[in-house]
Amino acid sequence: MRIVIFGSGGVGGYFGGRLAQAGEDVTFIARGEHLRAIRTSGLRVDSLDGDFLISPARATDSVSEAGEVDLVLLGVKAWQVPEAACAIKPIIGAETMVLPLQNGVDAVGELIAELGTTPVVGGLCKIVTFVVEPGHIRHAGFAPSVVIGELDNRRSERIVAIEETFNRAGLNTKIADDIQVALWMKFLFIASFSGVGAIAKAPAGVLRGDPELRAEMLRAMREIYELARARNVLLPSNALETVMASVDALPADATSSMQRDIAAGKPSELESQNGAVVRMAREAGIRVPTHESIYEALKPLEASARSAAD
Repeated sequence: MRIVIFGSGGVGGYFGGRLAQAGEDVTFIARGEHLRAIRTSGLRVDSLDGDFLISPARATDSVSEAGEVDLVLLGVKAWQVPEAACAIKPIIGAETMVLPLQNGVDAVGELIAELGTTPVVGGLCKIVTFVVEPGHIRHAGFAPSVVIGELDNRRSERIVAIEETFNRAGLNTKIADDIQVALWMKFLFIASFSGVGAIAKAPAGVLRGDPELRAEMLRAMREIYELARARNVLLPSNALETVMASVDALPADATSSMQRDIAAGKPSELESQNGAVVRMAREAGIRVPTHESIYEALKPLEASARSAAD
């Protein structure tokens, strides 16, 4: 399968690296020092499942160099999806699939707005990764897994092809029975864990061990559960227990990418996580006081980070 990894940071670099290691035809889209390091020394991945190096690695900052491909795996940050959708147009053919792995629930709609419905499939991943330095990625938590699905939940030939390709590469991948439910279960986890973690400036071990912080995460999760129901996404009745079990399974020092970005003064996914909860709740006419409080507290930091970046 001819695959482009658009956004070759922690998530895109890890999954693209595993696919390249398995012999798939992978092109990494990167830029700056990260691109130079990959071109010069290959892509190094330190992993709980075994370290590896992709060298030589095919990498470029010019999307059009890749030509028409079978699959675009979108690994950019959530707020970069609209721009990425425009950038990948030159490599989208009649049979090309676009698989977003962003946190949140906005990416699919943003891709459809730019590319139409046909190429877009739903997806999410479970992994803790980050860029250590240019050309060097570390997998630090979770057994990596991917969930995918057609937007109408059909078990199509192309979605099965992605599943088979990813599983051959050792990536635990399954087709969701209902991709919207799967996306919202991940959203319930990440927005609650990220928001409370960013406010408390604490890792998973502290968040789940402190009774007040644990209760705050549960309140945040319950608000997303009710929001999903208001939007006709019927999450399972044990959703909160299932998601809190995932928090309990994290390494004690685990933090979310949003939390790390905010702590470092970088632009974060606040608008795609807690901000999105607040926005959708207003549209639905319901209150989400926990997320409203988190969003209002973090919004000035986000504005400052984006101003500095600009």
